[in-house]
Amino acid sequence: MKIQIAIGGKAYEVEVDVEGGEEHMGVPGHLPAGTATIQSTRVPTAPRPHSPSEVDADESKVCRSPVAGIVARVCVHPGEALQLDDLLVVLEAMKMETSVTAPIAGKVKAVKVAPGEAVKLNQVLVEFE
Repeated sequence: MKIQIAIGGKAYEVEVDVEGGEEHMGVPGHLPAGTATIQSTRVPTAPRPHSPSEVDADESKVCRSPVAGIVARVCVHPGEALQLDDLLVVLEAMKMETSVTAPIAGKVKAVKVAPGEAVKLNQVLVEFE
């Protein structure tokens, strides 16, 4: 028998084999202890739409947001030379500040956000040359 379940917001289709057949399961959704084997596979979902900056960006030359939140401060500008771990942006999420630092040493090509702007998880914040 196949059933669908959701774990952590992700949908899964599971095949359940019950000893003695489905008629011994009792109430729907209840499996007697020790009598079921579950084999699961992920149900495919539609791909999430991306903005052009997310799709075209060279991952080694961008810094993405680690959280969804609001830009509290931008600490760099285009053309600025950076060292590894220099402060780029400060984000605020759930009344906590998250400091986003440079993942590489290099030069800032573009800053893609401004103070007060809402950002999504994995949104490009800064591009490097």
